[in-house]
Amino acid sequence: MLTRRTLMKGALVAGAYAGGVSLAGRFGGFSAKAEAKTTLVARNSEALITDKGPTRGIMTYGDGEIPPVLRMQRGKPFALRLDNRLDEPTTIHWHGLRIDNRMDGVPFLTQPYVYGGDGFNYGFTPPDAGTFWYHPHCNTLEQIGRGLTGLIVVEDPADPVFDAEIVLNLRDWRLGGDGQFIAQFKPRDAARAGTFGTVRTANWRRSPQYDAPAGGLVRLRLAATDVTRILALNLDGAEAQVIAFDGNPAAERFALDHLMIGPGQRLDLVLRMPDTEGGVAALMDLRGTKPATLATFRAVGSSLKRDIGDLPALAANPLSEPDLSAATQLPFILSASAEERPKDGICGSLGYNFWAINKVPWADDTGDPTAPLAEMKAGRTYIFNVENPTPQVHPLHLHGLAFRPMNSNKQTIRPHFSDTYLILPDEKVQLALVADNPGDWVFHCHIIEHQKTGMTSYVRVT
Repeated sequence: MLTRRTLMKGALVAGAYAGGVSLAGRFGGFSAKAEAKTTLVARNSEALITDKGPTRGIMTYGDGEIPPVLRMQRGKPFALRLDNRLDEPTTIHWHGLRIDNRMDGVPFLTQPYVYGGDGFNYGFTPPDAGTFWYHPHCNTLEQIGRGLTGLIVVEDPADPVFDAEIVLNLRDWRLGGDGQFIAQFKPRDAARAGTFGTVRTANWRRSPQYDAPAGGLVRLRLAATDVTRILALNLDGAEAQVIAFDGNPAAERFALDHLMIGPGQRLDLVLRMPDTEGGVAALMDLRGTKPATLATFRAVGSSLKRDIGDLPALAANPLSEPDLSAATQLPFILSASAEERPKDGICGSLGYNFWAINKVPWADDTGDPTAPLAEMKAGRTYIFNVENPTPQVHPLHLHGLAFRPMNSNKQTIRPHFSDTYLILPDEKVQLALVADNPGDWVFHCHIIEHQKTGMTSYVRVT
């Protein structure tokens, strides 16, 4: 029977993948005939999130509870097979990785759905070292909300030596008093800041503690994978500096002090552990009226007496510097929307349109997307002039490309490259980039309720 499903699935698979056609792109290629060295199994499970017994209806990858940290090396090919054992379609988006567009994991734009019982081979060569993460781009609120997220560490052999490394997946869960899932969102909250979780975790545990060498230098890799919550991070009881932001080295290191990050963003910190054995440092979220301890770090052994100032700089990623003298300006205005409700897609819809970009809402899960917000020529510099006249904060994420934030009317911007920018209410900011990766790249708010109720679109690089 000829349906949208069979058309989409058959046409894309036959056109792009049959016969092992090479997917060589600007940032590395992959042959569909290559054997994946890693398999991720998307499946339903249960996990001990609270003391009320196992939470049912968890979605995860792999054999354990928390999804595995995927480790790659900059400049070396990586291959992975997704085995979908869920009872619904899914995909994998490689958040922050500048890879071939056909590997980006967005249904209808870059690949077919991976239906239950099916699989998909992903392959690419990561050009950048740093901390990234992976998650579905299909029924996103439900699947991410139920746990389907994992972290990516892209290593560089030239990185400085640390005494320990701790990777933290920071996220909430929408659980009731019995430890079971409750509704993932409330419409009135989706039209505002979003619906917050009720249980806060790091690596699926509440306020976990990790041991690290006393007086040592620890690399903390943090990713905000929640669907809603914005954090204001602080480190109590020890010295910590930001060494990388959203996967890219900081031009100048700075102390962690109430730094705000939103869903989709990542931080790399160097933590200088207390000298005394048993001394504890705490990672805190100070946003809101109730500060929360996200994780603690306990010093063990005799002090290594490391000096945080002796840590060498991280090697820069191979990013193209925007040519501002030849830049084309593009306007992007975030707004509320009162247009008709979106059509249901196979990957689900929240049933509302509350948000838009340039007055056009798109829920990004139907087969009939809007036209691209902008069409850019490969190799040229562009400046996204983004305005947020709404009363909410929006973490704006751009797939496949990296931009340099600059010229904000509300924030002091430290020089850095990024893929996700936290724009404040009434802020106007310029995001400068070189359009050096061809394809259709999604541009959306990473508060997932905002994304799924219209604050989504895409840009095209040709």
